[in-house]
Amino acid sequence: MSACVIVPAYDAAPSVGEVVRSLVRLWPEPNAVIVVDDGSRDATVAEAERAGGHVIRHAHNRGKGAALRTGFKLAHDAGFEMAVTVDADGQHPPAEALSLLQCDAPAGALVLGIRDLVKAGAPRPNQLSNRISNYFLSRFAGTPLADTQCGLRRYPLAATLAADGGANGYAFEAEIILRARASGVPIVEVPIEVIYPPEEQRVSHFNSVRDPARIIRHVVTTLVETRYMTRAPRQLLVPPRGVLAAWRGRAPHSVPSSPPHSVPSSPPSREDTAATRLVA
Repeated sequence: MSACVIVPAYDAAPSVGEVVRSLVRLWPEPNAVIVVDDGSRDATVAEAERAGGHVIRHAHNRGKGAALRTGFKLAHDAGFEMAVTVDADGQHPPAEALSLLQCDAPAGALVLGIRDLVKAGAPRPNQLSNRISNYFLSRFAGTPLADTQCGLRRYPLAATLAADGGANGYAFEAEIILRARASGVPIVEVPIEVIYPPEEQRVSHFNSVRDPARIIRHVVTTLVETRYMTRAPRQLLVPPRGVLAAWRGRAPHSVPSSPPHSVPSSPPSREDTAATRLVA
């Protein structure tokens, strides 16, 4: 299946260039690295273009969920069937993104990257907020989930768009888990490595107190909305292969115009014999 990379980025000029450059060099498909600039005020767009990414811009900051949906729609319309999402801050090594793409999970599964935050040296507030989110999402989803906040994932594009997640911020990544579960999309967990730079070099827009509270509130709303779903939502048709061919023929530095509208358990180790775990 044809797969692209989507990098949502906001004020990520110091890191996005190297992230995109490494992905372009490593990815098995040409012209498949899409950067969604979420209204950055710095040189994020210029750095991403210079590194060889296809860049689409939001006129103003709308949130990570909105950026992901913009990327999903663009990739689906271009004929891609799967997308691996990679954060722009450099925490996700490109080789881990490739491993997620090539893992043995079903093509139609939502694949979640699972971090060992303690081993990676993540800040304690981040570890705590992740445990809280994991606890609530696991309870609401009815199955243990080891990492509900990791941005390194593999999405089946048609099923993800059909699930119709509406959160604009970080809550989207939690919401889509519940919607996938409710609509019968398999969820698979795969251990990954992440990099946390020294504290003075870290750039993050995630607030470890405010954002988890917002996530839980949105998750409760989603739980009510999906409670009585008994079948998968409508499926979107994949565009003809000619559309994908046309996309790949585009200049790598072109910038499309803005869209019209705007568990409570430790993560599995990499040495685990069952490295890939089917959740649902």
